Amino acid sequence: MEDFEVGFELNKMRLANPSIGALVSFVGQVRDVNESDTVNTLTLEHYPDMTEKALAAIENEAKTRWDIIDSLIVHRIGTLKPQDQIVLVVVSGAHRSEAFKACEFIMDYLKTSAPFWKKEATNQGEHWVEAKLTDDAARARWKQ
Repeated sequence: MEDFEVGFELNKMRLANPSIGALVSFVGQVRDVNESDTVNTLTLEHYPDMTEKALAAIENEAKTRWDIIDSLIVHRIGTLKPQDQIVLVVVSGAHRSEAFKACEFIMDYLKTSAPFWKKEATNQGEHWVEAKLTDDAARARWKQ
């Protein structure tokens, strides 16, 4: 997937509705080091239909929990290098508090529930990235 332009996406959402008083965003990018290994590339794979359904479900859940106006998830796939953007999450709302919570919720659920598989190529070889306990703990705090 092609890279995305953060400013363009933010401006498009900002101008979409005059009721928007807050716009919260998160951009994730490839790090050059993970657990003391130098990361040369990160390859993200997915099954499109499965992924689209999961992302829609995450956004819908955020919209039922918080009073937000809109949300956007852009997630790249393919082989990326350090400092390449991976993900953009944008949430708009009338007020910042609801938008911040919804944005954080969406990111926590993306890390644990979206069907993406990550493979790192390091100086030590290639390996699949396992889920982290800290990601599961972040998601658990949103249980109702």
